[in-house]
Amino acid sequence: MELAIILMMLLIVVALGAIKLSDGGVAFPFRRKPSLFTPVEQSFLGLIEQSAGREFRVVCRVRLSDLVQVRQNTAKKQAGAALSRASSRQLDFVLCDKTDMTPVLAIDLVHNNGKEGYKAQRDWFVSGALDAAGVPHVRIKVKSGYTVEEIRECLETKLIGYRRRQNKLAQTPVHNPQPPKRPTRPLRSSRAAA
Repeated sequence: MELAIILMMLLIVVALGAIKLSDGGVAFPFRRKPSLFTPVEQSFLGLIEQSAGREFRVVCRVRLSDLVQVRQNTAKKQAGAALSRASSRQLDFVLCDKTDMTPVLAIDLVHNNGKEGYKAQRDWFVSGALDAAGVPHVRIKVKSGYTVEEIRECLETKLIGYRRRQNKLAQTPVHNPQPPKRPTRPLRSSRAAA
């Protein structure tokens, strides 16, 4: 009788282990998408890349939580709620500085098909989080016929603060090895001696 109970328990343990290790009979019901982007996103990506030139790198479909982080003095409960909301939001494109990949500008496409359009309503959480983090955010309505110059002008209006910071960094001297030369002895006075 004891042997039967031990064998039954062993059989249950083995069965549970087999169920855990197997995939449960679920196959992976996936196939490759024909394209990573919709035709609208693909054409807009080309416009942004041409507008940004060689100065920026364009990154697509970035989670908000990849751009911002919670301040250190935030309460744990509030930080957890903010991070979970941020990880559920996504930005269409982000311009990054090519040298160090710091985010410079967040870009969202807006499809206006009434209230059901893609990002037709402004997401105040995304806007507030980006403002608090100091990352400019531009929302561009999708329409056909944009030119590279129009997109460049739209991006440059949001990059004014970034350009000012870059100019200040370029104007401040990095290292001044020698103090300015001064005379080592008194100079003769230009007044006549009395």
